[in-house]
Amino acid sequence: METSKHPLKNNIVPFFGNGEIVSLPNIVVSSSESKRRIEELQTFVEEVMVKGVDYGLVDGFSKPTLLKPGAEKLCDVFGFSKTADVVNRIEQWDSGIFAYEVKMTLIRKDNGLVEAEGLGSCNSRESSFQQQDPYTIVNTVLKMAKKRALIDAVLSATRSSGIFTQDIEDFPQAKTKAIKGGGEQATKAQLQKIFRIVNEMDMPTDVAKELMKMTFGVERSTQLTKKQASDFIQDLLVLKEVRTMDEQIHID
Repeated sequence: METSKHPLKNNIVPFFGNGEIVSLPNIVVSSSESKRRIEELQTFVEEVMVKGVDYGLVDGFSKPTLLKPGAEKLCDVFGFSKTADVVNRIEQWDSGIFAYEVKMTLIRKDNGLVEAEGLGSCNSRESSFQQQDPYTIVNTVLKMAKKRALIDAVLSATRSSGIFTQDIEDFPQAKTKAIKGGGEQATKAQLQKIFRIVNEMDMPTDVAKELMKMTFGVERSTQLTKKQASDFIQDLLVLKEVRTMDEQIHID
């Protein structure tokens, strides 16, 4: 076998392409090392992160969704500091339209290098805010954009997208009116979860029914399909988080 005429130099492997000499660096991390890092991350998630606080599980999605407390916890364990910049904003006080786009930068504390950047946006016309006065949720909309940017950056920096998916309210929610015979009926577990979330928010039953009727065109939760029940659970979780954020703002 002929020996390569282009030996390694400074960890660079030269080769020819289109008549010009180009080069590619050697793989820095071995497959075994990469596997070890993934296993360590999975162990941390299983042993340290708390289900329902750091991440959530929603019927219909194969991977758990990363929540803000979990993203903050991963930042701490990986040694990242955070900076948030509002890169775009719309504040139309006359019409009550507010929108923000935020860039979150994660910086390594040990050497000051930028590890990853994430983008997140939010606006007052989203379905989660439809029943609220837009002038009272300006800070909430901004905080939601920052949170989405944070989660986007953390998933990238920690390479944890194989474990988590994006935050729950970022999923496209294509809602349809209820159609007789159109899809499997919601499961008992889904209905119990809906009732539990409604109770946790102290939401009046008639309010929950009205939301369900406006969104899916049904009078009772037992008329929901599995897909509609999953979407409704997502809506309720988002609304619950928005309320929690509002309460924190008032406390601060």
